[in-house]
Amino acid sequence: MAITMEMHESKNVFGEPLVPCSTDPLTGFFRDGCCNTNDQDLGSHTVCVEVSRAFLQFSRERGNDLSTPVEEFGFPGLNPGDRWCLCAARWLEAQKADMAPRVFLQRTHVRALEIVPLAVLREYAADLN
Repeated sequence: MAITMEMHESKNVFGEPLVPCSTDPLTGFFRDGCCNTNDQDLGSHTVCVEVSRAFLQFSRERGNDLSTPVEEFGFPGLNPGDRWCLCAARWLEAQKADMAPRVFLQRTHVRALEIVPLAVLREYAADLN
């Protein structure tokens, strides 16, 4: 079975071109700054968020410490206010626990909608007036 790194079409939840999420820290399944995805991205790292202190604590308690640097993977660790491509299921888990971070819809990949309804994401939108 061949592994391909071809990414799905780079579109946001509105069907428009996906806007980069963060280059500092560099995020995304492909570490291209965008929440792009493909079939190998089993976690669906498609939701662009602004992490909060409360969310980072929530994630740590769930076994995914996003605050601590992991040098061997080039991961600097996240600080409150950083943008990050989060797994859609983790975001939904946080939302159900009332701990979801704010979302940037223009920077969130359309494939996130396979896990999280747009109406729910809109409630946490940081980029809608």
